[in-house]
This record gives sequence, structure tokens and C-alpha cells, in this order.
Amino acid sequence: MTDKKMSLLMFSGEYDKAMAGLILANAAKDIEVDVTMFFAFWGLTLLRDPDKMTTEDKSVYEKMMSWMTPKGPEELPLSRMNFGGLGKLMLTEMIEDNEAPKLIHYLKGARKKNIRFYACKLSVEIMGFKPEELIPELEIVDAQTYLRDALQSDIQLFI
Repeated sequence: MTDKKMSLLMFSGEYDKAMAGLILANAAKDIEVDVTMFFAFWGLTLLRDPDKMTTEDKSVYEKMMSWMTPKGPEELPLSRMNFGGLGKLMLTEMIEDNEAPKLIHYLKGARKKNIRFYACKLSVEIMGFKPEELIPELEIVDAQTYLRDALQSDIQLFI
């Protein structure tokens, strides 16, 4: 078993970037690398559970943010060539044509492989997300906790 460690800071809320991060996380775990993924701001939208969305106890701005942001991996736009969703539709069909896994499959794989998921506490609060709206594997931590973990990593990536 290897004693290598990888840390990914997931800041983007875009389908292709989330997919790249999750492909790397799963591949690293497959070669026995310990993996931590830290989600901040837009990256948190990947981990929202569309079945658990709520507007209860939220300010007007928090409600607006909840309505206006993607609700989980299937709603994430592309970083380039999204064209109102047409580009993403094309990409997902190309993924299917190549019999490759979709983003949701990489997320499910990461969850099954016990990849460590951290959420930035301040980002969760600012974005107005409730912990119960996010996947249950997600641990909400402060930036110092993430940095301590990242400082012990052999590879650090910002996506």
C-alpha cells in the first residue's frame, strides 16, 4: 500500500471541470492514494442533493441563490461552449457514444471508494446552503482544517 496523498480544491461548478476532478480522484484512489476533495463556493453545487432542497429558514438572498444555482451534478453547465445547455447535451451524448461514464457515475464511485469530501464552512454559510441539502459524506470544515490536510499531500490540484 502506498502512503501517497492527493488534495483537490474544487472551486468550479462546471460539469467538465468537476468531471476532471472526479476522474483524477477515482484514479488516484484506484492506485491506493489517499484522496481529499475540498469544495468551496461554486464547487459545492456538485454536491447538492436535488431531492433535499429547502428554502426553510433562508434569507431572500439565500433563497434566490438556491433557485439560481445548479442543484447537483446533472444541472452543472459546461465551462466552455455551453450554449444554453446545447453544448452540454452534445458532450453527454458523445460520452454515451463512447460508452464512457457520466459525471454522476464518477461522483458515485468516489462516494463508494470513501474519498474524503470536505466543504468549506464559510462557503456553505455564504452560499446559504444547509448541511442537509448536501450529500451525507460531506464534512463541513474550516479552511485551516483543509490546509493542514493539503500541506501533508504529495500533490495538490485546484480545479
